[in-house]
Amino acid sequence: MDGQISEKPDYGNWTPKLMIYVPLTIALLFLTSSLKWSFLLIPATFFMLIAAFLFYVRFKLSPKAGNVQESIWSFVIEHLDWSGEGRALDIGCGNGALTIKLAQKYRKAQVLGIDYWGKRWDYSMSVCERNAAIEGVSDRVAFQRASAASLPFADGYFDAAVSNFVFHEVGGVKDKRDVIREGLRVLKKGGRFAFQDEFLIKKMYGHPDALITTIKSWGIAKVEFIETRELPFIPRLLKAPFILGTMAMIRGEK
Repeated sequence: MDGQISEKPDYGNWTPKLMIYVPLTIALLFLTSSLKWSFLLIPATFFMLIAAFLFYVRFKLSPKAGNVQESIWSFVIEHLDWSGEGRALDIGCGNGALTIKLAQKYRKAQVLGIDYWGKRWDYSMSVCERNAAIEGVSDRVAFQRASAASLPFADGYFDAAVSNFVFHEVGGVKDKRDVIREGLRVLKKGGRFAFQDEFLIKKMYGHPDALITTIKSWGIAKVEFIETRELPFIPRLLKAPFILGTMAMIRGEK
C-alpha cells in the first residue's frame, strides 16, 4: 500500500459556495436599492434567509459540524453486503470519497470511480487521485471520466457497485430508472449493489413498490428499499424535500 501523505483529503461539499454566494449577492443588491425603495427590503430579507439556510446546510454537511456527508457515505458502505473479492465500481464519484472508503474497507478489492466532472461541482479527477494518495489506497483505486448514462464496460464486469446522490443529476436521460438499469448492467450475476439517490421523488422514479417491481423485472434477484431520509444523524432542517428529504436507498443482489 502507498505511504500516506501528511495532509487532509478534500472531499468537497454538496452545497458549493457559489450556491450561497448567488442568493447572498442578490440580497445585498436588493438591500442597497432599498435605501431608495423601501419595499425592496422584503425580497432582500427573502434572499438573505435563503443564503443563511444554505450556509447552515453546508456547515452541517462539513467535518466542522455534523459531518453528515461522512455519515451518509459510511451508511452506503455499511449496506453493501459484499465479500470484498474482485472489482467494485463507484458511479459518480465526485472527489472520490465513496471510492476510497470502499478500498479502505475491502483490502482485497480493486475499486474504480467514474464521473463526468462537470463545471457545476468543485470536483475533479486530479483531486480524486490526490485524495487516494493521501489515504494510502492509490495501488487499488483508479478513476475514469465516463457518463453514468452509458458506462463504458461490458455486461457483468464488476462484482459490486455503489452510487450516492448521482442518478437524478445524469443528463440526457428521460427516464432516470434507465440510469439504475445501466448501473446494474455492468454487475455480474450475484454481484451486490447499494445505490442512494432521491428515489422518493415519484415523478422521477415512481412509487417505491413499483420501482422495486421494475428492477426485479430486469432479472435482479434481491432488492431492498430503505427510506434513508429518516436516519437519526440527519438534522431536521436537512430533511427538507429539496435537501435530503427525498433520499432513499436501493440495495441487493443481481
